[in-house]
Amino acid sequence: MVTQYRCKNEHRRSIVRQGQDGQFLLNGIDYLEVGADQTTLVVYFVHPLPGSGQDQAIPPRSTPLSTDNLIISGGSRIPTLRIESVTTYGQVLLVHVEQPGDLSTYTLQLVQSTNTAAPPSGFDPQLSQVPFSFWVESFSEFDCRSPAQPPDKALPPPVIDYLSKDYASFRRLMLDRLAITMPQWQERSPADLGVMLVELMAYAADYLSYYQDAVATEAYLGTARRRVSVRRHARLLDYFMHDGCNARVWVVINVEKAFTLPGPDPQQQQPGAQVLTQTVKSSALQQTGALSRPETFQPPVLLPQTKLAAALEAGGQVFETLHDIDLDPLCNEIRFYTWDDGQCCLPAGSTQATLRETPIEQKTKLHKLLHAGKVLIFEAVKHPRTGDRETVDRSQRHAVRLTSVKSAIDPLHNLPIVEITWSPEDALPFDLILSGQDAQGRQIADVSMARGNVVLADAGQTVPIEDVTQDLGWERLRPRLTYGPLVQQGYVRDRNDQWVLFDSQASAKAALQWELRDTQPAIWVWETTHPAMQWQVQRDLLNSDRFSRDFVVETEDNGQAYLRFGDDVLGKRPRGGLQARYRIGQGRQGNVGANAIAHLINNDVVNRINNEIDLESAISEIYNPLPAVGGQEPEAIDKVKLDAPQAFRVQQRAVTEADYAQVAQQHPEVQQAIATRRWTGSWYTIFITVDRRGGRALDPAFKQELLDFLEGFRLAGHDIAIDAPRFIPLDIAMSVQVSADYFQSSVKRALLEAFSSSVSSTGELGFFHPDRFTFGQPVYLSQIIATAVKVAGVRSAEVTKFQRWSHQADRELEMGRIAMERLEILRLDNNPNAPENGRLIFNLEGGL
Repeated sequence: MVTQYRCKNEHRRSIVRQGQDGQFLLNGIDYLEVGADQTTLVVYFVHPLPGSGQDQAIPPRSTPLSTDNLIISGGSRIPTLRIESVTTYGQVLLVHVEQPGDLSTYTLQLVQSTNTAAPPSGFDPQLSQVPFSFWVESFSEFDCRSPAQPPDKALPPPVIDYLSKDYASFRRLMLDRLAITMPQWQERSPADLGVMLVELMAYAADYLSYYQDAVATEAYLGTARRRVSVRRHARLLDYFMHDGCNARVWVVINVEKAFTLPGPDPQQQQPGAQVLTQTVKSSALQQTGALSRPETFQPPVLLPQTKLAAALEAGGQVFETLHDIDLDPLCNEIRFYTWDDGQCCLPAGSTQATLRETPIEQKTKLHKLLHAGKVLIFEAVKHPRTGDRETVDRSQRHAVRLTSVKSAIDPLHNLPIVEITWSPEDALPFDLILSGQDAQGRQIADVSMARGNVVLADAGQTVPIEDVTQDLGWERLRPRLTYGPLVQQGYVRDRNDQWVLFDSQASAKAALQWELRDTQPAIWVWETTHPAMQWQVQRDLLNSDRFSRDFVVETEDNGQAYLRFGDDVLGKRPRGGLQARYRIGQGRQGNVGANAIAHLINNDVVNRINNEIDLESAISEIYNPLPAVGGQEPEAIDKVKLDAPQAFRVQQRAVTEADYAQVAQQHPEVQQAIATRRWTGSWYTIFITVDRRGGRALDPAFKQELLDFLEGFRLAGHDIAIDAPRFIPLDIAMSVQVSADYFQSSVKRALLEAFSSSVSSTGELGFFHPDRFTFGQPVYLSQIIATAVKVAGVRSAEVTKFQRWSHQADRELEMGRIAMERLEILRLDNNPNAPENGRLIFNLEGGL
């Protein structure tokens, strides 16, 4: 038996076939085929066989092959196959076996005899056997091609330090590798070309390693470090990350001449008028010799544009007006009309007042300068006991937006007056003293004034126009703004459902309120082509089509802002040059205190007016009676990582009755709500029964306001109706034993105050105040007795009557409580004029 190798090529067979020097020396098996009957083996040889009748038989002069020269071995189920006959035809040897073999592999071998395994003389040892199989007619789903030879054994991988992550480790790794592959190279001088190439590749590897780490880090919300990455992850979770907001303030401008101060013009990219806070001279200005010591920086009211940089260096804050304002000397100080009475005040909660009209001989009338939508600021200007302006309470200031202005006449003196009203949201939060009296009994008039030249301004300075054009061949255009941080302004929806900076028809209080998620950067971008096409800033480009001229402002933690434009799929990609104008100044630094603003900057807007009127003499004073509010720092990244994954849990729609009730309770004036779904003939109607705070009635205006509030949550196909609760009046009587050293009248007064439905003199809610009870809440007898005995002077108390008004007693006194149904709220106003709203009787005994 000779050794059989598995080789990629078979040169041996070719050599046997060709012979040497034209002489054929050896014969051998070429290949074998199994006949269709699976009992005939057709063996093909390289040369003709002896006994075939051909002259070129190899080996010559040899006996033909017989059954003794063939052995079939192998097989698993049929290991032995008997050869019945052998027939020679040229190069073919037909071998007939007794039976077909199994489907395993067999080997046909040429031998000298059954006892000698060596091949016959003249036959090549390597070509004296051939493997075959009887698997001929059986179908195979595999290719008949012989299986590929096993590949060469792979070399062991080089030892590589996969912890290499920086320049030094990559350089060391490469030099160590080269020391193995190129041991003859020993040079390590930095000037060597090879070392230079190694260091160059180490630098590139260091950069790529950092890039991989950065991408992996920024790929997840929990690991992201850049503000832009966190913002985009949060947006995918429907959470809008805010970049803070600038502050707003009401500014009073007292004038000597009437003129109009223009506001911003977004279409022309023009800012509003700029006002500046008072500042202190910086050390840089002192070194110029302008000042020998720090002192208040007090330039004229009108500050030249050239001095703005020095003022900003000294710590000044710039505010810009948000709308046009008509200024008139008559609106500097507007006096209240007290109808000849003294020591008057406007009580807290007031929404109307009377003002003095200008004299009859004066042409300009106050009621023509005032109109619905104009803002007034009520300000205390004198001390009500001394008349001193220096010791006045400067917290007595409040802004209101007028809802109506009506000219009238005082018939007693035939004096013109002006009746004004304002929104309930602007109701006075304190008692505004209008006139007072000093220690000598002299009347002090005009303790408080109304300021009419009021304009709304917000923090931030507009910078010059900037060219933001970069390589327009970039797939993503993302220019960086030169200055920062970028101003973020709060927007609200007006009555026309349009986004505006403030609603001129809403209250003055509403002008200083907005949601941080509704802020937008103060930036204008337009093309340099003609006509200049305006680009609109958006929070994202997810809703922008390929024709939309939209862009997004993305701000990093250092305040640097980038502009991201579209890619012609989500948003249009710019084709020409771009210019931008924007405002800078952000955060809480704009929350300046009252009286901080003192100067008007003579910029391009003001300079156009200055050419027509001398503003130096026209403006007498600029100040802010109230502090600036609303300035917020950008939202912290850690807070976003904490809140964004939970954003989807916020309920944004109402489906069930509980959903409607929960949404209604989010309204600031709703204490409690219960929803009931009823089929009303063609659809379902959700009846929401509302317990309004303070027990106020559900007037039509409030119902409409609540319906508008619920509209964004309402399920399609559901109508909403607002219902009032079912108030259940109570009828209670109590016998009280008064202590011997107390007056009955004093104790009764204290009891009435303790069980009132209003706010007591100490600021506490009375026992039956509407905000202390809501739907289905019972009142317990023990609560009433406990409240009564707490009153000073009450020795003991006993309830003798405890039931619903105008109802028969239903054992409430025995059970110790009066129960309420699902939509019922107890009520006890104890008003003698309306006993049907609840009654409480005290029978006092003892005392003085």
